[in-house]
Amino acid sequence: MTNAVADTFETNAFRKNLTSWFAIHKRELPWREESTPYRVWVSEIMLQQTRVDTVIPYYEQFMRTFPTMTDLAEADEDTLLKTWEGLGYYSRVRNLQSAVREVVEEYGGEVPDSREAVESLKGVGPYTAGAILSIAYGKPEPAVDGNVMRVLSRVLLISDDISKQKTRKQFEQALYEMIDPRDPSSFNQGLMELGALVCTPTSPGCLLCPVREQCRAYEQGVQEELPVKSKKKKAKEKELASFLLRSKEGKVLIEKRPSTGLLAGLWQFPQVEVADPSNEVERKQLLKDTYGPQTSLESSNADITHVFSHLVWHIQLYYGRVKDQDLHKHVHLRWVDVHELEAYAFPVFQQKLINQCYEEGLL
Repeated sequence: MTNAVADTFETNAFRKNLTSWFAIHKRELPWREESTPYRVWVSEIMLQQTRVDTVIPYYEQFMRTFPTMTDLAEADEDTLLKTWEGLGYYSRVRNLQSAVREVVEEYGGEVPDSREAVESLKGVGPYTAGAILSIAYGKPEPAVDGNVMRVLSRVLLISDDISKQKTRKQFEQALYEMIDPRDPSSFNQGLMELGALVCTPTSPGCLLCPVREQCRAYEQGVQEELPVKSKKKKAKEKELASFLLRSKEGKVLIEKRPSTGLLAGLWQFPQVEVADPSNEVERKQLLKDTYGPQTSLESSNADITHVFSHLVWHIQLYYGRVKDQDLHKHVHLRWVDVHELEAYAFPVFQQKLINQCYEEGLL
């Protein structure tokens, strides 16, 4: 915040109105029941790019499975991924576990309380660090996420592109001057809550807003024009063929994805990328080259589209039987009974395929 802005902005009134509103209107969320550094940390990692309503049951299950940082640090990969199954962005939980292990080993199980130390942990950026420090430790540190940038762009009438790093820095600097030093936890959570419930991306509820009188965008009637954000690049599209392959004993072939990259370490039905989904010869040859010969291969009705932030997959499921069951050389492949499928962590799009297989009577 520049001196000119600071001189004219009603900081004290903004603080009072925001924290008073938050005290009355805050939602009852499981991570607010006990704001320890570990619980705040887990919740903030889960909430990245994921809706609150979606996170709640996952958070509760995660904390039952890993009630302490030691429990999480010692967890094996399959248990970790199964607990996270369906939340997506699996690198989040891998980084979380790596960082928790560092805290257990290097800090005696106590999350550090300085910004430099917290931000040095794997997967912890400026926002998550600010949330931990302000909510769990009561330190006047900013926590700038998308909700907060939307609120501040309107309140302070900032029209800079919020997708740029320098704009985020601008908001952080403004918050160091605006944050309530007496109650930074309520201040930061109040900003987040305001963005989630009132100062929404479209049709903001200005008449219900506790800081309407301090909002410069509202004063000028331009609140729906902010924030300014450049458009993302168009997502790349890929055609994939996924295969439900059964042995003569009725077992199902599944494979583990590589340990790095997209959806690392999760399980799936065998899958290949195809240039032309309608080219049966190409599809069968790719399948044969990768997984061995089949006695039959037919198309199912399972045809789904799965959207990532940067990628769109169009997936068609085929089913058939496999002659060669000698998989000793393929450590990433495994034959399992149908009832065992639920014990493995599958990404969301594979869960959709599995459900469709049940509906079609293929499983």
